[in-house]
Amino acid sequence: MNGSKDIRIKESKLTELIKAAGKLAVAFSGGTDSTYLLYKAHEVLGDNALAVTVRSQVLTGEEFEWTARFCESSGIRQAVINYDVFDSEQFGDNLPDRCYYCKRSIFTNIKKTASDNGITEVADGSNTDDTGDYRPGMRAVKELGIISPLMEAGLTKNDIRALSKEAGLPTWDKPAAACLASRFAFGEKITAEGLARVADAERFIRDMGFDGIRVRVHGNIARIEASPEDIELIAYERTRKEISEELKRLGFKYVTIDMDGYRTGSMNEVL
Repeated sequence: MNGSKDIRIKESKLTELIKAAGKLAVAFSGGTDSTYLLYKAHEVLGDNALAVTVRSQVLTGEEFEWTARFCESSGIRQAVINYDVFDSEQFGDNLPDRCYYCKRSIFTNIKKTASDNGITEVADGSNTDDTGDYRPGMRAVKELGIISPLMEAGLTKNDIRALSKEAGLPTWDKPAAACLASRFAFGEKITAEGLARVADAERFIRDMGFDGIRVRVHGNIARIEASPEDIELIAYERTRKEISEELKRLGFKYVTIDMDGYRTGSMNEVL
């Protein structure tokens, strides 16, 4: 790794933060950030580190299964919480503060699971890049006393990818992921069927060889976001036709390609 003194200082600070916790439960979704944090927590604390994964309608089956395989192969303890996101009535209403209520409920459950395992400190995988977007869920994290060691250590997303690559973690170049609910425009009702439709649509496009795509939902319109280099390939006549036919079969009436490409938080641009 083209390591710098700066990244080593951040890594050292992260180690000290984890040591200070003594025992740590990590909210583990299988993304780049939470995977690196869990890896580091296990490296520092051994069996005093616990992965807590919430299995719900906003995490695809493939993502959940990956977390289980990773923990098993790494010798990391994992606790699984089966959670129905629709237990929070605010979730389905999908107002701009939806994430606050959802995160508060989820992390309340994670804290209880951690406590049941004799652990008081719970950590999430937020990093310094997460401060620049509209994230009401961060308010819930702070209110519940959840710590964010990656952020506190000053680590950026690129830092975490570099350190993950050095550690040999398979997630070092994993495309950014987000809860499936983030695909719906605010005010658009979220249903279990809608979440499954989005998951199926994105899986279909990924299986064609396109990583890091999003299918955003605006009523009966599917707006596809892809990396700039993939937009032309997706728009190729045969590919475009296959995607359009499949997404319409899934229930969308119109299928569009966003010419600006994928960007984090695009659903927040109207806020």
